Amino acid sequence: MAEEKNRELAALVSLLDDPDQEVYLQVERRLLEYGPEVVGQLESAWEHSLDALLQQRIENIVHKIQFTGVREDLNLWYQSGAFDLLQGALIINRYQYPDLDEDKVRLQIEEMKREIWLGLQYEMSSIEKIKLINHVFYNTYGFSGNTKNHHDPQNSYISQVIESRKGNQISLAIIYSTLAQKLDIPVYGVNLPQHFILGYIDESRREEADTGVLFYINAFNKGAIFGKHDVDQFLRQLNLDPMPGFYTPCSNVEIIRRVIRNLVSAYENLGSEDKVLELKQLQDILTEEGAAGEDKADL
Repeated sequence: MAEEKNRELAALVSLLDDPDQEVYLQVERRLLEYGPEVVGQLESAWEHSLDALLQQRIENIVHKIQFTGVREDLNLWYQSGAFDLLQGALIINRYQYPDLDEDKVRLQIEEMKREIWLGLQYEMSSIEKIKLINHVFYNTYGFSGNTKNHHDPQNSYISQVIESRKGNQISLAIIYSTLAQKLDIPVYGVNLPQHFILGYIDESRREEADTGVLFYINAFNKGAIFGKHDVDQFLRQLNLDPMPGFYTPCSNVEIIRRVIRNLVSAYENLGSEDKVLELKQLQDILTEEGAAGEDKADL
């Protein structure tokens, strides 16, 4: 059975350079039905060919197969409850880097987590814990906001941010909050318009302070700590009403929606229409939740 399948695949690949568009479309449809299992064979054919048309057709088919995988993975993540924020970010990462070794990214985060854990002490206050994370994240590992190329789409791909140590507000916040939560430090994303921030949550204060946030953290600015009055002032500068959603932790779905919106905006600036259309398909998967302040929720 496997031999028969290999023969069919070989025959299909050999027809990819057929000048008849109708023949090509039938071959493409059949290869797309095979899905990921045919990618290796297609890539091998690409490497052994000097035909530009054949290579372009192979690239298109491989991309379609991989993009279908990203759509399916994102939908599964969403339908399953979107509990793992890092996993959501890695699925978006697959859009641009389908062959990435994701275990390597997870190991790099575990390494940073361990470095923070070694410095944690039981009697530390919430502020002291954040100062420790800040020291490891910004001083030891050298993460910083990418102020020079702020709209570069690479700022939104988690693997590139870990590699370059530079990112935008939301990508740095995803890594920061992931590290904190792995250490049982309650730091969560807050969907502030035009500037994504983090909040340190104290569940015991929910009754006396409806936000439940002890203080806020700016992951883009070396983990600077600030209070609710600073958020009030920021919203006044934007002429926005102080909606509850601007002060309280948001869902993982909202965070990944915002990552996608940033990518759409970045690729629109670059004139990459195909990528914009594909990313909007990913955005549509996450349609049911959290569009508060969406038009102003860049970065």
